Amino acid sequence: MNITQLKAALPRELLASVVVFLVALPLCMGIAIASGMPPAKGLITGIIGGVVVGFLAGSPLQVSGPAAGLAVLVFELVRQHGVAMLGPILLLAGLLQLLAGRLRLGCWFRVTAPAVVYGMLAGIGVLIVLSQVHVMFDTAPQPSGMQNLLEFPATLASALPLESAGSGWQAGALGLGTIAIMWAWERLRPQKLRFIPGALLGVATMTLISMWLALPVNRVEVPADLSQAIDWIRPDDLMKLADPTLLVAAFALAFIASAETLLSAAAVDRMHSGQRSDFDRELSAQGIGNMLCGVLGALPMTGVIVRSSANVQAGAQTRASAILHGLWLLAFVVVLSSVLQQIPVASLAGVLVYTGIKLVDFKAFRGLGRYGRMPMFTYAATALAIIFTDLLTGVLLGFALTLLKLALQAARLKINLVSLDKPRHMELRLSGAATFLKVPALTQVLDKVPAGTQLHVPLANLHYIDHSVLEMLEDWGRAQRSAGSRLIIEQRGFKRRIEGRVRTAAEC
Repeated sequence: MNITQLKAALPRELLASVVVFLVALPLCMGIAIASGMPPAKGLITGIIGGVVVGFLAGSPLQVSGPAAGLAVLVFELVRQHGVAMLGPILLLAGLLQLLAGRLRLGCWFRVTAPAVVYGMLAGIGVLIVLSQVHVMFDTAPQPSGMQNLLEFPATLASALPLESAGSGWQAGALGLGTIAIMWAWERLRPQKLRFIPGALLGVATMTLISMWLALPVNRVEVPADLSQAIDWIRPDDLMKLADPTLLVAAFALAFIASAETLLSAAAVDRMHSGQRSDFDRELSAQGIGNMLCGVLGALPMTGVIVRSSANVQAGAQTRASAILHGLWLLAFVVVLSSVLQQIPVASLAGVLVYTGIKLVDFKAFRGLGRYGRMPMFTYAATALAIIFTDLLTGVLLGFALTLLKLALQAARLKINLVSLDKPRHMELRLSGAATFLKVPALTQVLDKVPAGTQLHVPLANLHYIDHSVLEMLEDWGRAQRSAGSRLIIEQRGFKRRIEGRVRTAAEC
C-alpha cells in the first residue's frame, strides 16, 4: 500500500480500531479474572496481540488477544503449577507454534473435526459460566466445574441480604444488569449505533451506577504503572520444563491455541473479499506473540473471532486497525488506569457469563446432525468430558471418537452373493474396504456357497483389501477344491492397494 492509499484508508482504520478497542478492553480484563490472573495481565496480552502480532500476522484483519477458550486451561495450569510456571509453559508453547509455522504445518492444525472444536468451545463455555457466577457474587470460584455447580446454592444463599450483611447481592445485581444490557443491546440496538459493543455499554453503565450508589463491591485492581504487572521469566523456572507434565501442558496449550487461531482466521476470511490468510505466517506470528507473553508473565493469546468480526464489520481493510487497537489499549492503561480501577469485578464476570453462554452453540450442534449421529455424539461427549474432568481429557476423547468413526467408515464393506447365468457359477461382489474386521461376515456368506460352484470374486469395487481377507478367501478355495469348487479372484480394474499377494486361480 502506497502513501496515498494509506492516507485514504487511515480514517476508516482509525474508526475500526476504536471499535475493536472498545470490544477488547472489558474482555481482556474479564478473561484474565476468569483465568485466575490479575486484569493487567490480560491487558498486556491484548497490547502485544495488537502491536506485535497485528504487525506480523498472516491474517491481516484478525485481531489477537486473550481468549475465553484458553481461560479454563490457564486457570488449571496456575492452580496446579503456580503463576510463576505459566511464563515458561507459554514460552515453550509459543516456540512450538513458531516452529510449526516455519515448517509450514499450519494446514494440519485445521484438520481438527468441527464436532471436537464446537464441543471443546461448549465445554469451556459451561465451565466459564459455572466459575464466573461465583465471581459475579464477589466470591472465589472453585477448582472444578462440578464443585462450582455444587457450591452455587451456598454462594447464592450467602449473597442474599436476608442471610448475610455482605455486599454479595449488590455485586450480583451489577453482574445481572451487565448481562441484561448486553442481551437487550444485541437485539434492539439501532443500526447507526451498531459499532458500540454491548459489553462496553453494560460495564460502563454498571460502573457508573456502582459509583453513584457508592456500592461496597470488589473492583478491578490495575497498577498505576503497567510495568508493575510484568513478571519477568526466571532462568530457574525454565529448568523445570524438564518435568513431563509441564511439557504436556505446553504442547496442549500450543495445539489448542493454534487450532482456535486458524479456525478463527478461516472464519474471518469468509467475512470479507480482501486478502486471504497465510496460515503458516499467522501461526509464526502467534508463536512470537506467545513467547513475548511468556517472557513478560502475561496470558496466552489466540486469534479471537469476536474482536475480529467487530474489526471486519467496522470496515477495516488492512492490519493497521489491529495495530492501532493495541496502541489504544496501551494509551488507556497508561493515562486512565484510575478509570479502570472503578470497574466492578462482578460486571466483568457478567460479561464472561454472557460470553460463556454464547460459546455453547446449539445451532452448530443441530447442524452437525446433517452428517449423522456420530458428530453430535462427539460434540456432546467432548463437552461433557471437559466439564466433568478437564480440558485435555475432553479434547483427547473427542479425537479418539473421531478416529473411531474414521476406522468404522474405513472398514465398511458391502457383501453380495449372486448367481450368474451359467449353471454352478456365482459371484461374490465386494464393495468398500475388505479388512480383518469383515472376515466373520465373509465366512458366513461363503458357507452358503454350494459345493461344486465356480466362485468369481472381482476386486474392482474395493479400495482396499488386507492380507487376512485374501488368506481367508484362498483358504476357502483350497478347502473346497476337493468338493469340486473353484475360486477365481479377478484383479482387473483394481488399481488401489492390496496388502498381500494374490495367487492365481489355478493355485486356489
